[in-house]
Order: sequence, then structure tokens, then C-alpha cells
Amino acid sequence: MPKGKKTDRKRFERQEKHRLRNRSVRSKVKTFVTKARVAIATDTPVGVTEEAVREAVRELDIAVRKGVLHANNAARRKSRLMKRFHTSVGASA
Repeated sequence: MPKGKKTDRKRFERQEKHRLRNRSVRSKVKTFVTKARVAIATDTPVGVTEEAVREAVRELDIAVRKGVLHANNAARRKSRLMKRFHTSVGASA
């Protein structure tokens, strides 16, 4: 914790709040993306897999809206996820 000015301490407290909030959002994104990847990798029905991918994309968009992830970072992740999804659907069809 800063020992300098009062504004330094206030800034540190704000940073801590934001860090904790951002950590939970990032964790949620990772969870949904992992669920989608597992659904793609296993022999899960296409409808269930598609729903998992849709939820992961939605969570990525929410993280961008909250300022936790950069827009290009989320776009790259969505692109890679969709590429895996379409590859697996094409292979199973």
C-alpha cells in the first residue's frame, strides 16, 4: 500500500477493486471458453456444442464491454473458437 499522498492510497484502493472484479470476469470467460472447447473436442451433439460456443462468445463480448479484455483479443479468441467449431462440425457431417 502506498505511503505517500492520500490520492495515492485512494487510487490503490480503486485498483484493488477493479483487479478483483476483472479477475472474476476473466475467470468466467475462461470457464465458458473451456466448456466450449471440451464440447467441440468430444462427441457432444451439435446443438449442445453450438450453445456452448454461443455462450462463450457472449461472455467474451461482455468482458470487452466491461473493459476487461481488449476488443482485438476477444475477436481473436472468438475467431479461433469458431474455426474449431466449424472444423469439427464439418468433420462430423
